[in-house]
Amino acid sequence: MNPEDPRTDSSDEAFRREYHRLALLYQVSNVIHSTLEPHEALQLILAEAVRVMRASSGSVVLVNPTNGFLEIQASHGLPENSAALKLRVGEGITGWVAKHGRPARIGDVTADPRYIMVNAQVRSELAVPLEVNGENRGVINVDSDRPDAFSADDEQLLRDLAIQAAKVIHNTWLYEQLRLKAQLLESLLKVGQTINSTLNLGDALKEITRQACILMSAKMASLLMLDATGEWLELRASHGAGSAYISKPRLNVAESLLGTVVRRQKPIQVENVQISSRYQSVEVARREGLVSLLSVPLVFHGKAMGTLSVYTADLRNYSNEEVRILSALAEMSGIAIEKARLYERIVDIEEELRQNEKLSALGLLAAEVAHEIRNPLTVMKMLYHSLDLKFAEGDPRNRDAEMMGEKMNHLNKIVEQILNFARTAEPNLAPVNLNKLVDDMALLTRHKLSNQNIHFVRQLDPELPLVLADSTQLEQALLNLTLNAAEAMPEGGSLTISTRLSKLEEINHAVLEVKDTGEGMNEEQQERAFSSLLNTTKKTGTGLGLAIVSKIVETHNGTIKVHSRIGKGTTIELHFPID
Repeated sequence: MNPEDPRTDSSDEAFRREYHRLALLYQVSNVIHSTLEPHEALQLILAEAVRVMRASSGSVVLVNPTNGFLEIQASHGLPENSAALKLRVGEGITGWVAKHGRPARIGDVTADPRYIMVNAQVRSELAVPLEVNGENRGVINVDSDRPDAFSADDEQLLRDLAIQAAKVIHNTWLYEQLRLKAQLLESLLKVGQTINSTLNLGDALKEITRQACILMSAKMASLLMLDATGEWLELRASHGAGSAYISKPRLNVAESLLGTVVRRQKPIQVENVQISSRYQSVEVARREGLVSLLSVPLVFHGKAMGTLSVYTADLRNYSNEEVRILSALAEMSGIAIEKARLYERIVDIEEELRQNEKLSALGLLAAEVAHEIRNPLTVMKMLYHSLDLKFAEGDPRNRDAEMMGEKMNHLNKIVEQILNFARTAEPNLAPVNLNKLVDDMALLTRHKLSNQNIHFVRQLDPELPLVLADSTQLEQALLNLTLNAAEAMPEGGSLTISTRLSKLEEINHAVLEVKDTGEGMNEEQQERAFSSLLNTTKKTGTGLGLAIVSKIVETHNGTIKVHSRIGKGTTIELHFPID
């Protein structure tokens, strides 16, 4: 090699420049790959670009996908108010680069008609496009207070840096999307747990709209449900809504925008409801400050029941992920709404059963009253006939005596009618699974027991044979025992219902046992528990439940046993013979 050959000097210089360029890119790469936080990554990218280019100022400008404007996301050495600058694609040098996807190296910005002045000290500018995943998503700008500050090598170096930066930006965006998705899913899980823990329908609807606002970072959320006719959508709950929105008229399903959500069972979004011709309540939206709308259907078992909508206070383009999240919330809400409806029905049914218990008790009480009246009435009739009251003809006492006899006969007929009416109906016998009976009763009374802080335990024999019985009457008996046990534990406790097979006098019996940890009964109370409706020893309640149970067990040729101690609780066993 000839050291005096000029070509050798030129080759060495090119090699040194290339080495220097690669070394700089390596350093830049290490720095800008050190974070996955989007804003921090942009600041690192810009700081390295300004350092490597020996620039006085710079900015990273990205296209806002919602409004299409170029907006400064990171800056260095620019005036504070520069962050508010918005450019259309094609506007200014930055907009030109974004539009054409080519670099721009301007030696004197004052001579370029495209230049929009942000910093009066700038004399030259170098701008290169940021191509993310094959699409121009922004521009990296570096400025200098010196004219012709940037060379062709600088341009190439900044283009190489932009390629590295695009990868970082893409990775941080992916990371941010995954992080937000994980955060949304975690929030959705918590929301679902909160909503499904609410059993009152009105409270459930309010909680759904409140959680929708939190989950979607919305200004307002509303829940509309179909009326009984299915023709109208009525506001049932809202969060963040003002009086204007709350008082607006109901919507016709066939003619309204939200009616479309119900009819098609698909989400719909409107970028700005204040100027949308499809939105019916534009004036209300303006008064309430509502801008972007996302509405999803409330569906249960394939049938739409209403809409769940969220509104923002500024322009927003909801992502597919956000639509899926709100749709998932709506699906959970549909289940929660149906659950609350079912619970209300269960409460109504439980109340009906309590009323039936009172009616049954009233019938038994009437029978015992009639029986107690008939005994002295029979004595009175015997004494009346034995007196053989006869007076002289024309004596008015004859008519009085006759009337006394007639009225006693009348009373006797009334007593017989009451006894016939109150007589326990013959059971309609059929094979009955006592375990299933206990499971059904647990479902019916679970909320009542839970509200009273009563722990419910089932100990069921899976091999228990079927019992020949009237399932309706046994349900009534078990309900009375359960409710009596609950009344005996006003401060909470434990209720255990068990089934087992037992042998009594060489005959197999199915045993249904109800055990509580309540107040208990003394010996006198146990002796009288099933004997009379008129001599209750209970401090509260009717005192008729156990008498009803006794009558039902008696009609099934069964036996009933009670074991109790004051302060230790009560155990009641029902024994039914098995053929």
